[in-house]
Amino acid sequence: MSTTGPTDEDGWRAVLLDEAVPADAEVLAGLRADPGVTVIDRREAQHADLAGIRSGARGPSSTWAFYPWRRTVVAVLGEEDFRRLRLDRNRNKITAAEQDRLRRLRIGVVGLSVGHTIAHTLALEGLCGELRLADFDAVEVSNLNRLPATLLDLGLNKAVVAARRIAELDPYLTTVVEPDGVTDDGLAAFLDGLDVLVEECDSLDVKVRLREEARRRRIPVLMETSDRGLLDVERFDLEPDRPLLHGLLGDVDSAGLRALSAEDKVPHVLRILGAADLSARTAASMVEVGRTLTTWPQLGGDVTLGGATVAAAVRRLGTGRALASGRVRVDLDERLDALGPVPIEQSPVERPPVDEPAPVPPATAGRGPAVVDAVLEAIRRAPSGGNVQPWRVEVGAGVGGAGDPVVHLRLDRERTTTMDVEHRGSYVALGAALFNARTAAAAAGALGPCRLFGDPADPDLVATLRLGTDGDERLAAAHAGVLRRGTNRAHGRPAPLADEAVAALREAAHAEGGRVHLVTGDDLVAVGETLAASDRVRYLTERLHREMFAELVEPGAARTDVGIETRTLGLDPADLAKLAIARRPEVMALLADWDAGVALGEDTRDRLASSSALAVVTVAGSAPADFVRGGAAVEAVWVAAEDRSLAVHPTSPVFLYATCPGDLVTLSPRYADRLAALQSAFRDVVGLAAGETVALVLRLSHADVPAPRSRRRPLTEISSIT
Repeated sequence: MSTTGPTDEDGWRAVLLDEAVPADAEVLAGLRADPGVTVIDRREAQHADLAGIRSGARGPSSTWAFYPWRRTVVAVLGEEDFRRLRLDRNRNKITAAEQDRLRRLRIGVVGLSVGHTIAHTLALEGLCGELRLADFDAVEVSNLNRLPATLLDLGLNKAVVAARRIAELDPYLTTVVEPDGVTDDGLAAFLDGLDVLVEECDSLDVKVRLREEARRRRIPVLMETSDRGLLDVERFDLEPDRPLLHGLLGDVDSAGLRALSAEDKVPHVLRILGAADLSARTAASMVEVGRTLTTWPQLGGDVTLGGATVAAAVRRLGTGRALASGRVRVDLDERLDALGPVPIEQSPVERPPVDEPAPVPPATAGRGPAVVDAVLEAIRRAPSGGNVQPWRVEVGAGVGGAGDPVVHLRLDRERTTTMDVEHRGSYVALGAALFNARTAAAAAGALGPCRLFGDPADPDLVATLRLGTDGDERLAAAHAGVLRRGTNRAHGRPAPLADEAVAALREAAHAEGGRVHLVTGDDLVAVGETLAASDRVRYLTERLHREMFAELVEPGAARTDVGIETRTLGLDPADLAKLAIARRPEVMALLADWDAGVALGEDTRDRLASSSALAVVTVAGSAPADFVRGGAAVEAVWVAAEDRSLAVHPTSPVFLYATCPGDLVTLSPRYADRLAALQSAFRDVVGLAAGETVALVLRLSHADVPAPRSRRRPLTEISSIT
């Protein structure tokens, strides 16, 4: 037998030597004579301790454990006495019978960062008789915040380091190390005869591959994710047909996952982690991965908690106690938040009064001629910020109840948000609605005079359109486009705009009293950076963030005729998964505190990069009537663009309707100066003149995906006939 045993680089098992065996005695003599070897002999103390817990203790042991990587030899009790003494303090948390039963378990641990603490805890409590450890990675300095290793372990395989630490705890515990990790060739051997699999690896396809084989062999799988104490239990021993990872991945298998890019794996990872349930700090950090962070954070305390949680689950598995498949969180922060005195008496909670929804007027029979219905439908189709539809429509008869019908278009002040500064965005929407109404009337040969803000005593009466007998070829030609108009948020194909299209867009804006600035080329990239930075402010400003996500409507919601349906956002699965994190206010608050979150504007930046041009529609002046005219110009440009096979997507920077510094403070007190700088940069790149006001910004692209149609409130909810 070699006096050095395994090499320092590869060794992880203690070399057990029995002094009563001549060959071993010779090795021990050589070790004792070697000045580079430390000899530790605490046999007398061990036997005294053993005698204290049992009578009839055996005589002094002649067993020694040599640790080549430490160049140290230690006297130890025989295996049974050592186990009895070492685990004595487990009684009666674990009975002697249970301890013997647990000793027969063979447990595999894959991934020895989080898995190191788990494996050591299992060994610490004596919960198994064999540990199989697999990891291909080596210890680095960045691991030392959570891996109980030292600087002396740098460069060593993580599984080897864990096995050495366990051997120094219990030289009798059998450990098997797979320093290449679990490969396809070694998977069967690693799982053969295993009673429990603890999976803690980073690779998504390996996670699934391990479960596929564990399910086939009916081996239960445990996984601890070290964020909010998340523990997953999959009892494949009891449920051999159970879907992998609780069915969170659907029908995707390991082969399919292996073929995916890292980006395409993101939604699957977030489904496993539960994006909505991640701790705020972890969720916020995931936004920063690849920018200010190289990977997601983990804390040593969380990892240590994970070791305790998995050990508790193994105790149940090994002793036959109930342990169901499923998921549980052992969230220490949540429990610490609950600290406080127990109230002796609780007073009834006073709740604020709940506003009753406004009554929906009943459908009115006989609404007048068909042209009125056409006008109302055209108004209903108009675009508005967040699809809030901030209008009320009243249809009445002429003076004295006779004559042509009159359509009154009114502002609904309740349907607004912070970004709708002084209702300027609503006025733009009403201008678009008025344009639509005029096209319907013109197409029917029923166009009459139109007046803006005709009653000073009634400022919410934005426009009055009297139906008549006139026509207008330009407006009539636009009516079909009004009815098919939609928002296309899909990524497009950048391509130059045809000269005819440019001329048509400019003419459309001019005809409604507006102007269109087309931003292309390098200027489009510069504006993309500006709009991305503006979107970051929107995410990081609590009120703006809350209102932004209040506008989003998930499939199956009670109402889908207001707000923006997520199905229309043009997001791929990875982006939808990220959205689950971005919608969390506590995550955004952390990013704001860290002055981070550059990635929050990435979607806008990417969409601008896929665009052919940006159409900035403007008007001269900033009075409400100016914004109404701007809205008509926006709608005219939108229809003209779609008539030329361009996809149109309105883009609203936070500063869009701010006309003075005070507006920027109202929008975002914390970022007002930043918004001022962004607004100035935007105006400079676009080339806006003094006094020129932006009505809306339209992203134009060549897209192959048709625009989905957003739903609208029913006519009975937005209109009344008198």
